Amino acid sequence: ERIRSAIMPGAWRVVLDERGRDQTTRQFAQRVGAWRDRGAPVVLVIGGPDGIDPSLRDEADELVRLSSLTLPHPLVRVLLAEQLFRAWSILTGHPYHRD
Repeated sequence: ERIRSAIMPGAWRVVLDERGRDQTTRQFAQRVGAWRDRGAPVVLVIGGPDGIDPSLRDEADELVRLSSLTLPHPLVRVLLAEQLFRAWSILTGHPYHRD
């Protein structure tokens, strides 16, 4: 309930979950661009040590998987921040060293 109460009404809810879609960094950047272009707030939900409550997962607008590995939730925050930075860099035309 604590997570649910922090989600603003009308926000696009993206839950990070192992059941989410696997994607490349470029594909993730495209998703970030699509979220930006929606013109509505986006909430990225990271579960706690026991994962995401199934009802919260069911309410998500989108599920995203950052890795097939099981990762500690504090590490997911770092990984997500790094991927958001890469996505922003790609979307603003900075060279991406993996091309």
